[in-house]
Amino acid sequence: MNLRDKRSRPERRPHTERERSERQHHSEGVLFGVSPVLEALRADPRRVDRVMIAQGARETRLSEVIDLCRANSVPFTRVARESLAKYADRGANVQGVLAFVAPAQYADVDAILENANDTSLIVVLDGVEDPRNFGAIIRTAECAGVDGIVIPDRRSVGLTDTVAKASAGAIEHLKVAKTQNLNRFIEGLKKRDIWVVGTSVDAQMTYDEWDWTRPSALVLGGEGRGLHRLVAENCDVLVKIPMYGKIDSLNVSVASGVILFEARRQRNANSGVE
Repeated sequence: MNLRDKRSRPERRPHTERERSERQHHSEGVLFGVSPVLEALRADPRRVDRVMIAQGARETRLSEVIDLCRANSVPFTRVARESLAKYADRGANVQGVLAFVAPAQYADVDAILENANDTSLIVVLDGVEDPRNFGAIIRTAECAGVDGIVIPDRRSVGLTDTVAKASAGAIEHLKVAKTQNLNRFIEGLKKRDIWVVGTSVDAQMTYDEWDWTRPSALVLGGEGRGLHRLVAENCDVLVKIPMYGKIDSLNVSVASGVILFEARRQRNANSGVE
């Protein structure tokens, strides 16, 4: 029997956690080459989630890419040149730069703030990083009649193709905006008399004890760690979903559905809608 010697096969190196995350978050929506990246940054920098620049690249216009990233708070990193090839088409002339671009347009965060009123129901996500969770939250929020979702521009998944697919089309109907400073946005909500309601397993109040007929912003934390300390401290009130099993918390997308539809139930009851 002619058996191949397994030792002769080159060992396949597993992808790092960062590479797996990049592939999951940015399976599509990649621009490469100096001119396409520059035009994306000039035309609508809010749609650019992140830029990668090859170490040692000396293209003169790369300095303009960096300047535009800094001016518009678009995160950028220097990486080994071979790392760029993992995300571009085979044989493509990457020219030392590529950008991950959202498949849908971001809303203006200032417009969401300015349009906040006494019937507002807004969702704020404090660092949700799983694209399927984010897509599911968008779908749930749209179905619950939410006015918009706000996310931080760093340490959060953006509007990727995976998010768009998981939203089942809801991404086309619900405003999603990015903010450079989540705590400043929360302060802006308070100035407009919007109650800021955070979620925490340690909260004393349950989610159905809050009066959701008030203009409210629901703040949900990222997977595993929940709300950042400063974000939690800036909330007007913290609520929890009581657990009756042995697991102490729900997936963030499931939690969003439980709370948002309680908010909708209360609002419908208050207005006489069945």
